[in-house]
Amino acid sequence: MVRFDYHTHSNYSDGSFLYSMAAAAERAGLDGIGIADHCHLSSEDRLRANRDMFGFHLDLTYERRRRGIQRVEEELDVRVFDAVEIDYLPSESEQIDGFLDEAGFDYAIGSVHQVDGRNVQDDGEFRGDDEAARAAVVDDYYERLVDLVDSELFDIAAHVDLVERTPSLRGFSTTEQYERVAAAFADSDTVPEINAGRALRDYGEFHPAPGLLTALRDHDCEFVVGTDAHDPDEIGRRVGALESHLDDLGFEPVTLDV
Repeated sequence: MVRFDYHTHSNYSDGSFLYSMAAAAERAGLDGIGIADHCHLSSEDRLRANRDMFGFHLDLTYERRRRGIQRVEEELDVRVFDAVEIDYLPSESEQIDGFLDEAGFDYAIGSVHQVDGRNVQDDGEFRGDDEAARAAVVDDYYERLVDLVDSELFDIAAHVDLVERTPSLRGFSTTEQYERVAAAFADSDTVPEINAGRALRDYGEFHPAPGLLTALRDHDCEFVVGTDAHDPDEIGRRVGALESHLDDLGFEPVTLDV
């Protein structure tokens, strides 16, 4: 049974109203929902542009959101976790560490969306690449993911095979990459998530997909779960899908000590 959804977004980044997301979690029968809004700390031009265009300014607004979370919890019978999702760049590790220490979130999610300035979710970025170039992007993605896990900056790592969601990059992941990722998680306090972000949409798979999931389970890794919902209507459907998926897999997710 899914009691906690640790990965959703609100209007403090690219999701729906904070109250609406929490109310949907209550209707879905959850004990808690994690509002893990996107936050870009990088000085890289492209990420700064994303920050400005899409409003990923949680480093400037987290105290205001925290007050909002307190008000929502007064109105609803559901725990609302004060969390953050940060796009990880190894060169920004010290800055991320300082921000997380200062902000004091309930927990932090780390994710890899960018490789060499290109968004791995944007299929158009890679259609013109030959197979060798696409395979190199996927290898770089897993290299950065391992760096994220090894950094110990984050409690959760999000959608850990995100490249599989992108048609031009799908199918280039290797068993060796999966084994390296799984070994990193086995030696880390960072926990991977089972993410339902596109399981009911075009991609049609949960993250991690079967190959990486098998490697992680072979290394006795534990998992939390997250819907990655951006809209209230997504929460109930994705929670139901996650519960069915967990039943098929035959295991229970862990809960964070927050």
